[in-house]
This record gives sequence, structure tokens and C-alpha cells, in this order.
Amino acid sequence: MEQKAWIISVNMGYGHQRTAFPLRNWAEGKIINANDYEGILGIDKTIWEGTRKFYEFISRFSRIPLIGRAIFSTYDQFQKILTFYPKRDLSKPNLSLREVYSVIKNGWGEHLIQSLQSRQGQNFLPLVSTFFTPTFMAEYFNYPGEIFCIICDADISRVWAPFNPKESRIKYFAPTERVAERLKLYGVKDENIFFTGYPLPQELIGTENLEILKDDLKHRLFNLDPKRKYFEKYKTLIEENLGKLPEKPDHPLTIMFSVGGAGAQREIGIKLLKCLRSYLKQGRVKVILSAGIREKIKNYFLYHIKKLNLEDFSGGLTSASSIEIIFGENIEDYFKKFNQALKKTDILWTKPSELSFYSALGIPIIIAPPVGSQEQFNMRWLLKSGFGLLQENPKYTDQWLFDWLEQGYLAEAAMQGFIEGEKQGTFKIKKICSGF
Repeated sequence: MEQKAWIISVNMGYGHQRTAFPLRNWAEGKIINANDYEGILGIDKTIWEGTRKFYEFISRFSRIPLIGRAIFSTYDQFQKILTFYPKRDLSKPNLSLREVYSVIKNGWGEHLIQSLQSRQGQNFLPLVSTFFTPTFMAEYFNYPGEIFCIICDADISRVWAPFNPKESRIKYFAPTERVAERLKLYGVKDENIFFTGYPLPQELIGTENLEILKDDLKHRLFNLDPKRKYFEKYKTLIEENLGKLPEKPDHPLTIMFSVGGAGAQREIGIKLLKCLRSYLKQGRVKVILSAGIREKIKNYFLYHIKKLNLEDFSGGLTSASSIEIIFGENIEDYFKKFNQALKKTDILWTKPSELSFYSALGIPIIIAPPVGSQEQFNMRWLLKSGFGLLQENPKYTDQWLFDWLEQGYLAEAAMQGFIEGEKQGTFKIKKICSGF
């Protein structure tokens, strides 16, 4: 029988919850949100809520020219990632980390850790968190089981590593080699660092043989390389990795535009619809607008679809329509719909969040402007790796996007992500936690 684990997340934006979602069937009971679990103390919830609301306010406020960007830039200094070179000792705690620990020392999170301990016998399950704070809480309040932290960015600030890293027993799952090296600069012991890759949804991968991923990518390549320029050069590479391609794709060219948890950049999705209106009407292109769990964002998209006279081509906004909206009543419902839609998605257009790692599924990323220091580093990682391309002006998407397709640029990014991206993160994390 597979050993279970406590899977801990936080519902601040989608990133940490999306990272935990592929591990849901492995969780003891269900995924626990450290900031919103059953029985949480009022004082603990108040601290968490203040953090979440402030971040969402700052994220939305950042869209305001000049003053909004200036205020966000000031806030972003507290989570700034320092330059990697020259390599040096970066283990000294920064101001943000000191503030986190000062609140923990006053009892923040003790109830969560005690409640987990009280629900077990003597065989304490591993605690696996997708956010750093619950791991600090677990260590500070002496959780008896092993403590693991999954990192969901391509580089990280000092706040992710514990106050006394050389003495800490927290173990880290790094999505990139740079994160693994960064943790060492922060003083984390080598034996506490595992380069696993990011945990991707098994419903998009299949088994460790990647049969679902490969089948979806075969069809995707047809739409990404309409002139067969990439295929002509790399036919051998494609067939060695995927097998023989089918004779035709099983869906029209499909672009998914995904907004962040705070609804940032939703206007880009509308510019995309407006620019591709004729293609949508002809059924040559499909656009999926990922609205998340916010009714306000869904209604924003619906309003503009009507304003653009595209209601007749939305067909009830189902998967059979030229326009589809992904919306969930709750986060689990949303992630299930999102992952299902990705199977027939050819291009993912998003800011460089944790979704950057979905490039390993063979889905090229069109990179919207980053929000914050971490996303800047995610963007650099995508570009250096060849997994994504920076968006051009959305008003002219019908020009630059089809130029890219005809040149095979997006097919190249898809194969680059598939071949070089780490796809086994979910399997590796489970094996390490289970002691295999």
C-alpha cells in the first residue's frame, strides 16, 4: 500500500495550489490549505488573510501606469532575487525572512502542526508543502515526521530557505538546476536538496513512459508546423522521440490564454479575440480563455465576447466552440477543466508563472509581461531554454503569430520543451518521500 503524505498548500493565487494538485491522490485525506483549513485559529487566519489581500491588491494595482508600477516595484524589493554571480555565501537571513520567523515565534502555525500530529499514531507521515512558511512552522514546532518543500519557480529569493539552513532538516524539491544551486548558496545542505523537476499532472503525462503526453504532442505538432519547415529538418528527431505522426491533427489550432489568480492581464485575452475574430468565425482557430474561479473574470470575458459580436461562435462556450471559457466553482473543478483543455491546446499564452514548467509537456509558451521578481527569472529561464517566446503586440497577433507558425518557431519550442524539460517530477517526489 502506497504511503500517504500531508500535502500542504496555500490559496494565494493559483501557483501553490496548482503545484499541489498533481499530488492530490497521494494526500492523506485531502490537500490542506495552511491559510484556510477546517478549525484554523482566528488569529492565524487573520495573519494569512492580510498577506493574501495585500498581494492581490498590489498585483492588480501594478497595472496602473506610473504610480501602480512604482508601488509594486517597491514591494517587489522585499522578494527580490539577488544576482547569482559572483557565487558567494547568501545564507544571511534577509528582512522578509526575519519577519516571517518573528510571527512564527509568536505562535503562528502552531495550531496547524499540532492538529496534524494529533491525527496520527506513532508513524508520522511526511509533510510536503508547496509554500515555504508551513515548512518553517513544522520545523519550529517540532513536527516529528520528515518535512519537504516543493519549489514552484525557476529561481528563488532567500526567504525560501530556513533561518538557520545549515542546521535545518527541511528537504527541498528543486524544479531546475539553478534552484538547486541557489539553495546551496543560501546554506542548505547538499543532502537536503533533490533536483526533481516540477510536479506535472499525471493525466497529461500517463505513466513514466509518457504515453499520453507523446500522443497529444503528435497532434499538436501538425498545428504548430503548418508549412512542415521544422518537420523537414528534424523528422528523425521527432520520430525517435514520438514515433510516427498521425496523418492529420485532431483539433483546430488552439490557443489558451490564462490569467493569474488576481486576474492580471485579462485585457490581453480580449485583444487576442478581437485580432483573431475572422479566424474564429471561419473555425480556423480556437481560443480558450482561462478565467480561474473568479466570477468577475468570467463575466468580463463574456461581456467582451458579446461586445465583439462573437456570441454566435462561442456555441455556449463549450469545448466544441471556437471560443471556450475555463471556469470552476472551486479550485479543484477549475484545475480539472484546465488540464483537460490542455490536451487539445497548441499554444499556452500566459505570464511566466508556475505554468512556465508546463512547457515540458511539449506546449510552447507565449510569454506575457512578468509580474514580480520571480516571474522575471521564470521568463529568463524560458527564453534561455528555448521553451517560450516573448509576446509581440497583441493588437497584431494575426500577423506575428502566423509568421511564427510558418517558420516552425513554435514547433521548435514545443519539441525543445518536451526533450529537455523535466517531466518526471511527480513520480520522483513520491518516490523520495516514500523512501524508494
